[in-house]
Amino acid sequence: MKVCIVVEGCYPYVTGGVSSWVHGLIQSFPKLEFIILAIISNRSLSGKFTYELPENVSEVHELYLEDTDWNRKGRRRCRLSKAEYQAFRSLVRNRRVEWETVFRMFQEKPISLDKFLMGEDFLKIVRESYDMHYSQLVFSDYLWTIRSVYLPLLFALKMKLPKADLYHCVATGYAGVLGSMAKVLYGSRLLISEHGIYTREREEELLRADWVQGVYKNIWIDQFKKMSKLAYDKADLVTSLYEYARELQIDLGCPVEKTMVTPNGVSVERLKDLPGKTKEDEGRINVGAVLRVTPIKDVKTMIQAFSFAKEREPRLKLWIMGPTDEDEGYARECREQVEALGIEDVVFTGRIDIREYLGRMDMTILTSLSEGQPLTILEGYAAHKPAIATDVGNCRGLIYGENDGFGDAGIVAHIMNVEEIAQAMVDLARNEPMRLQMGENGYQRVVSGYQIEHMRQKYQKIYKDFSDSMGFRWEE
Repeated sequence: MKVCIVVEGCYPYVTGGVSSWVHGLIQSFPKLEFIILAIISNRSLSGKFTYELPENVSEVHELYLEDTDWNRKGRRRCRLSKAEYQAFRSLVRNRRVEWETVFRMFQEKPISLDKFLMGEDFLKIVRESYDMHYSQLVFSDYLWTIRSVYLPLLFALKMKLPKADLYHCVATGYAGVLGSMAKVLYGSRLLISEHGIYTREREEELLRADWVQGVYKNIWIDQFKKMSKLAYDKADLVTSLYEYARELQIDLGCPVEKTMVTPNGVSVERLKDLPGKTKEDEGRINVGAVLRVTPIKDVKTMIQAFSFAKEREPRLKLWIMGPTDEDEGYARECREQVEALGIEDVVFTGRIDIREYLGRMDMTILTSLSEGQPLTILEGYAAHKPAIATDVGNCRGLIYGENDGFGDAGIVAHIMNVEEIAQAMVDLARNEPMRLQMGENGYQRVVSGYQIEHMRQKYQKIYKDFSDSMGFRWEE
């Protein structure tokens, strides 16, 4: 069975998180052939992999959401058939969409995207939508917004997809569109595995964004919702990392019978017998933040909270461990913040092997604005370290448990609440027995239900069921 993994903005260009999960999944099934279909922003990122691809990856294909229409065919004015016009009209107006017509229209006709977006049919469709719902806006602003909303989707619709038996999309959104299109065109199977709920994450980002204002935020949000609804409708199976995420998928229109919870997993064995504290650590309480230094991780709030905690507990030392090259401007601002606040004992390590550092930590910390089910918390637990985390994704469930009886394994704080986060650091620093017990609780929790072998067994059954249903011979 040939599996096409469809990823957006992560593997194999970015380390950690979802990328680590994808890499581990591919390595877990060496007898399966994998194709990577990666959705990235533009061609400047092409081929810049941070992972050495496993031997069972046979191809890598890239889709650029910010690109130039390279198609030189069909530069003449392109008119849509009545069915095509109605299908695209229903897409823009958020009606029942004839997606198969839309797919075949862009896959089988030599349509120039430039000509289409500047053409008479598109203008007529947008004008009708404007007159019915948005006439209070400036039409030229509305028109250019709709063009910007649809251009990345059209690049996805125009892409010539690699053929596979199963398309495994690690998100809905544009990845879900590609997987749904492959199912329609090739008769393949479709598996969706959401780590965060794509629609909700995009909605949160847009509500905070400065580049889009007012009602235009709602237009972008509706676009992501309709793409996710397509993926849920076409998928054969939709997985999530925890029960509340599954409930959100159902609320967003995913049929309940398609849903399944498949928690993350880490290698406890890999994080066994780690080297402990060094002479450098004597008299220190080390707080370890294993993350990408990006805005979504809200490292600035972490630094601010650490400065307050450090005033009350001078033994504290903050280790920010992870790559800084994904958003170099933000990483620079974080370093400047440390200097401006005059904080001592903040270390930016850059990209590391966590096995060389995690044993030295007394606790881990994560102050993200959005998460799914963070591997960094689970890895900390495997090393017997309690966690401080903001109340996003499944962090509360991982830290306080979900009726598993193991007890608290850290402290949950509200998003961007500097005082709560600072107090959590101080409380764990000053209460060693509590800190050690929480670390042990976390270890028991990860051993009981979040080992990579548990995850592998679940996906082995999922993949095998797909393989059997298509008549392939399954090899262990």
